[in-house]
Amino acid sequence: MQTNLYKEHFLNFFNSEIAKKQIEDSIAIVEKSKRIFFIGNGGSNAICSHMMEDYAKIANYPTFCFSDAALITCFANDYGYEKAMEEWLKIHFTEGDLLVAISSSGESKNILNAANYVKSKNGKVITLSGFKENNQLSKKGDVNFYVAISNYGIVECLHQVILHVILDSLPLKK
Repeated sequence: MQTNLYKEHFLNFFNSEIAKKQIEDSIAIVEKSKRIFFIGNGGSNAICSHMMEDYAKIANYPTFCFSDAALITCFANDYGYEKAMEEWLKIHFTEGDLLVAISSSGESKNILNAANYVKSKNGKVITLSGFKENNQLSKKGDVNFYVAISNYGIVECLHQVILHVILDSLPLKK
């Protein structure tokens, strides 16, 4: 039955030593970060918007995401969709900030370009991807979460759970 496969996958992922280490490493990176930028497309962008709000409200971090329709269309019109997020980050991303890059496939050019830009500036990047194990995004971060399944819904759900586990493990900033 398909439901048991997904339940098993969730349990296996969160019980793995790799995931536990990645979560610990991510917590350490977030704690040292001044501001957090979230990027993603489609359902991943919805996760970004949700996490931007939660990391600000619950943990008191200055957070941003590339989700406003006017912002997206402005930058996409002027720079092309593949460069829009990168150009936005060129304006706002500074030393000590963190980029959280989410792509279910790990192959979205706009996400890859943004991650490459941040890495070129010695910025910190946490990636969340799925589908193919050797997707491009899974090699771009300081921490790379990879969900070994090819189902958008499950990948997106696990990405959101991962980000909540990190958030709920952070000490509250004052």
